[in-house]
Amino acid sequence: MKTLGYYNGTIGEIDQMMVPMNDRACVFGDGVYDATLAANHKIYGMDEHVDRFFNSAALLEIPMPCTKPELKQLLRDLVKKVDSPDQFVYFQVTRGTAMRNHSFPEGKANLWVMLTPRKLTPIDKQVKLITVEDNRFYLCNIKTLNLIPSVLASQKATLAGCDEAVFHRGDRVTECAHSNISILKDGVFRTAPLDRLILPGTARKRLLEACAQLGIPAVEEAFTLSELFDADEVIVSSSGSLCQQAVEIDGKPVGGRDGERLRALQKVVLGRFEAETCPDA
Repeated sequence: MKTLGYYNGTIGEIDQMMVPMNDRACVFGDGVYDATLAANHKIYGMDEHVDRFFNSAALLEIPMPCTKPELKQLLRDLVKKVDSPDQFVYFQVTRGTAMRNHSFPEGKANLWVMLTPRKLTPIDKQVKLITVEDNRFYLCNIKTLNLIPSVLASQKATLAGCDEAVFHRGDRVTECAHSNISILKDGVFRTAPLDRLILPGTARKRLLEACAQLGIPAVEEAFTLSELFDADEVIVSSSGSLCQQAVEIDGKPVGGRDGERLRALQKVVLGRFEAETCPDA
């Protein structure tokens, strides 16, 4: 198959799949999702992504229609059905199918999976950013399907000729539209704390582990816009790009002053990606 769609046991090419109009995703965005990459038909960071997926569902009181081991096995089986060995692996669960009513319906949740060909974004790609006031609600730590603010911010970045948008609440930097953001300053890796204002990114977690491996001091504390612009390096991280260097924000050059540490971090996280997705792993 060139692409794969899965809906409660039914499998087909994505453009041929159909879902009920009264799936709660359609009228309320009532669900959660997670996503990662597969290379060589091996899923990267499976345990972390499935754990976060189940945690998001629990925070919204969505009863999962399967166990963690069952979902992992399903995903492993599905990625093998797609021709391309390199894939974007997206999965979501919605609260079920029922006539429109704000209150929770009875019945089973709906499980979706979508697989499309995609390679890891080159880790040495330099990216440009813009800043956007963070007007999202205070559930940013849950990967809900309600992504309109992120969609609008991403479009602003595209129109500005940039790759990502950096959210900030007042002077505090939170995260990007679909990535986490961290900085290197005076030899220290800084990233926002895990509170209700940011997503607990798996790539962010891997960067903290890489810092520990390399002996780079790391702190999880908020930083400001002025500290962002003054950073020695600005790092954008996600499961699709791992650890990218930002070189411009709002048209102003940033970073470029601690390339050795940045490249060391990139080497560690890329090595781990390649080890986990090696055909013989």
